[in-house]
Amino acid sequence: MVARYFSLTRLTAMLIKEFRQMFRDKGTLVMIIMLPLMQLVLFGYAINLNPRNLKTVVVESQPSVFTRQFIRAMENTDYFNVVDAHVSNSKAQEMIAESKASFAVQFEPNFERKLIRGQKPEILVSADASDPSTTGKAISALENLQYVAFNDLYKDGLQYLAPSDSPFKVVVHAQYNPESITRFAIVPGLMGMVLTMTLVMITAQAITREYERGTVETLMSMPVSGVEVMLGKIVPYILIGYIQISIILAFSAWIFKIPFLGSLILLLLATLPFIAANLCVGLTISTYAKTQLQAMQMTIVYFLPSILLSGFMFPFYGMPKWAQHIGSVLPLTYYTRITRGIMLKGNTLLQVWPQIWPILVIFIVVLAICVGGYRSTLD
Repeated sequence: MVARYFSLTRLTAMLIKEFRQMFRDKGTLVMIIMLPLMQLVLFGYAINLNPRNLKTVVVESQPSVFTRQFIRAMENTDYFNVVDAHVSNSKAQEMIAESKASFAVQFEPNFERKLIRGQKPEILVSADASDPSTTGKAISALENLQYVAFNDLYKDGLQYLAPSDSPFKVVVHAQYNPESITRFAIVPGLMGMVLTMTLVMITAQAITREYERGTVETLMSMPVSGVEVMLGKIVPYILIGYIQISIILAFSAWIFKIPFLGSLILLLLATLPFIAANLCVGLTISTYAKTQLQAMQMTIVYFLPSILLSGFMFPFYGMPKWAQHIGSVLPLTYYTRITRGIMLKGNTLLQVWPQIWPILVIFIVVLAICVGGYRSTLD
C-alpha cells in the first residue's frame, strides 16, 4: 500500500537505512574518500606543465672555458640536465630517437677561436619535438641564453670586454615535429588511452557479471584451469582492440594527416602485449571485485593515474620523481612512447624494444596476480 501523505518519520527511517547501507559498502566508502584525495594529489603535486631537468647530452667537442660556461648556463635555467657531455653525434641522435634524451648540444668546430675573433660561431641544439609540451619552454630558454650565457665571464673590471651583441648564435633543430603541431603528439597517444579505457572497463566486469548472474558456480565446475579461464576471457577482446587501433589509424591518416614514418607491422606487433596487459588488469579487477559497481569504481582508480602520469596529457619528465615511479609501472607510459616513436620517428624494433619488455613484465606479473585471485575464489 502506497502512503498518500508525506511523513517525516518515514523519511527519517529511509535516510537512516540508506546511510547504514552506504557505510556497510566499504568499496563505495573508499571511493568517496580516495578519489577526491587522488585527484588533489595528482593535480596539485604531480601535474606540471613546465617540465624541468630534461635529459640533455653534449656532442664531443673541443672543451674550453666558453663551452663549459654555456653548459653551466643551460643547467642554471633548470630546464636542462646534462647526463653525458662526451657522446658522438650518432649516439646523441640515437638517444633522442629512443627518448633517452630530449636535447643534444653540438658546438661548431673551433668554437672558442671563432668566438674570440667575433665570427659568431653556431651552437646546434637538436630537440625532440615529438611532444611540443615537453620541449617548448626549454627551447625558448635556449634562445635567451645567447645574450646572457657569458655574463659571468665579464666582471671584476672586465665589463668593457663584453660584446654589445650576442657573441654566438643558437640554432635549434626541432626534430620529428618541427612545426610543433599538437595533434601529432595527441593522436598517437590517444591509441593507448582508448585501449586502456575500453578494454579495462569491459573485462573488469567479466567475472563479477558471472557472480551477479549466478553462473560462476558453473564456470568453476568446468574442467578448465585458472589460466585457461583467464585466456579464454582475454583472447576475444584482443580482436576488439585491433579493430579500435585500425579505426584510429585510419582517421589519423585520412582526417588528421598524421605522418607514419615507421613500420605498421611493428606497431601492430608491439600493440599485442599492451592489449594483453590491459585485459589482465581488467580481469584482475573483476576477480577481486564483488559487484559490477565495485569493478567500475576500481577501474576509475586505475584509469585516472594512467591518463595523468603516463605522459599522454602532461610531460612525463615534468612530474616529481615519485609520480614518475608510479608512471613507470603503467603500461600506457611505455605504449605512448612506442606509438609516437614508430609513427613520428620511424623507430625500429631495436629502438622500441626498451619500451616493449616492461609491458611484457607487467603483463606476466598482473596475469599471475589474476590467476592467484581466481584460484583463491575456487578455494
